[in-house]
Amino acid sequence: MKKLYSILLYFILIAAMVLLIPIFRNDYILSAVYIFITAIFFILNYKKNDILFFLFGLIAMTASEYIFISTGVEKFERISLFGIMPLWLPILWAFSFVIMRRAITVLDK
Repeated sequence: MKKLYSILLYFILIAAMVLLIPIFRNDYILSAVYIFITAIFFILNYKKNDILFFLFGLIAMTASEYIFISTGVEKFERISLFGIMPLWLPILWAFSFVIMRRAITVLDK
């Protein structure tokens, strides 16, 4: 039951971040909010290599999204990063990498 509770909390955190997207129409403010949430999460509950996973997710997903969007399959109206995607998107993906790792770790126990 504890595993389910932990994973549910992680899911709620990511869902809450996604729900903030229509509330904050300014990409810079939303990015700052995401950075604040991530920083608080790390301060309260840092695990070994969290920063490494975050940075990997940030770089890998920025590059992946850039390639994906460049193919024309997806297009964003909010294009504050590189003129093609929202600034907050790689931050959300990077934090999601950390959360996915945490969920997998919980399931492996």
